[in-house]
Amino acid sequence: MTESKSEAAIAAATVVLMRDTGGVPELLLVERAAATAFAGGAMVFPGGRVDPGDHAVAADAALAIGTAGLDPTDAAARVAAARESFEEADVVLSDGPPLAANDRAAWRAQLNADTLSYGDFLRAAGHRIDTARLTPFTRWVPPAAAKLARHFDTLFYIAELPPGETVTPDGREAVAAHWLTAGDAVARAKRSEISLLFPTRRNLERLAQYPSLASLLARLAELPITLIQPEIVMRDGAPWLTIPTDCDYPITEELIGAVRRE
Repeated sequence: MTESKSEAAIAAATVVLMRDTGGVPELLLVERAAATAFAGGAMVFPGGRVDPGDHAVAADAALAIGTAGLDPTDAAARVAAARESFEEADVVLSDGPPLAANDRAAWRAQLNADTLSYGDFLRAAGHRIDTARLTPFTRWVPPAAAKLARHFDTLFYIAELPPGETVTPDGREAVAAHWLTAGDAVARAKRSEISLLFPTRRNLERLAQYPSLASLLARLAELPITLIQPEIVMRDGAPWLTIPTDCDYPITEELIGAVRRE
């Protein structure tokens, strides 16, 4: 059974924030509030929908650099990833003057309350985004036939935690934050200590292959960004959720009964 591509998927962006420890890098996972409509209680990378304002920021040279030559969808998704890192985790991926603590808290609160646009925040702070700071990692989209409440067409990016930045979850969508190696996160999921969605788990397994942030980025520079669209296949009467086998993922299938998809 093969599911076809969704034409109505919601554009989304996710950022894998990483920090170089001198050895195996750590990455940020945030715990979603149990009551949230999507992925409640799961450990996820910060991310969310791409808004119209993200396209506007990406098209404004005063607010974003490095967009020349980028597909507009990619450029807007990089802006969305940077915005979500600030809204959910209090990590600023834009460049400019230092932010006073009171101003920073006020701007973040207004962004989360939808009373301030990200573009207005950048203008007020005197900041702009260098989109080259976000390295494309992968793209996932569920099939149209998948029985999911929401279908997201998600672009994933890698970004290094800027010096001096610390993580504070927003307390609304993200209720806790954890720095873990990818391997540790996978191990905790195997012990049922944390809950992971199917794409998160597969991407953590992929990231766990790399012993350093430098080796990961070097490998990504060699690989094209391939659309990962899972398929359901039947084997011996049991359904398996599978992904392509030639896209740098060490584990490409799982019994669908063991899978969390939303």
